[in-house]
Amino acid sequence: MTIAGSIVLIMLGAVLTWAVEFTVAGVDIQVIGVILMLGGLAGLLFGLYRMNAVRRATPVVPVDEATTRRVYEERRYDDPI
Repeated sequence: MTIAGSIVLIMLGAVLTWAVEFTVAGVDIQVIGVILMLGGLAGLLFGLYRMNAVRRATPVVPVDEATTRRVYEERRYDDPI
């Protein structure tokens, strides 16, 4: 789940919990809203953890002038206009 998807779930759950006064027989809309908010919060925390883990796992390789190979490209524009 992406971070944006988690935020959408949190917003949808908040709307269902506090803004909707619709009743369905056998279903509590407020409880569904709380469940969606908790699921969105869990997805948000997991997404942030995963993003932080990827940033830490990326190695930083120092650039060494002796081992770096540079390629220069020359172009001639002799074609008539």
